[in-house]
Amino acid sequence: MIEPTTPSLSVGKQCRLLSISRSSFYYEAKGESELNLDLIRQIDEQFLETPFYGVRQMTWHLRNEGHLVNEKRVRRHMRLMGLMPIYQKPNTSKAAKGHKVYPYLLRNLRVTRPNQVWCSDITYLPPLGRLLCNRLPGSGCDVGSCTWSRLWTGTPARCWPGASQIRWRQSSVSRC
Repeated sequence: MIEPTTPSLSVGKQCRLLSISRSSFYYEAKGESELNLDLIRQIDEQFLETPFYGVRQMTWHLRNEGHLVNEKRVRRHMRLMGLMPIYQKPNTSKAAKGHKVYPYLLRNLRVTRPNQVWCSDITYLPPLGRLLCNRLPGSGCDVGSCTWSRLWTGTPARCWPGASQIRWRQSSVSRC
């Protein structure tokens, strides 16, 4: 947008025409220092081991490792990486108002043969980068005997509307 080699318009005039300050034209981002990158790596490693560590516990851990950090710095790095600790949310077992309660359709059904009842649970495991399709009792397989993976597109698979239209391929299955 701004051409510093134009003789008819100076850089200052071009910046005024674009309504930006001249200092923002000359600004160059420094990036993260080596110390910050090392802290980010250590926070990431520790968070994989203890995903329930929040800012305070992570600060305490880093101080025990010999780093002079405060909570604001750790909070900024965790926010930058998108890390959110796992903790119990309040009132998680209460049903929402107006939520329809569905009846349990298998209450009086006696399961007597294989493949009479099917149920599945799809779970995403970030460290492995794959989805697990667990067949539950009544399907003829043990829990966790079937592993499924999405054709990799570079983004982690999540549940969203229309996800059932995705074609999955079986990567490894134990014989049922």
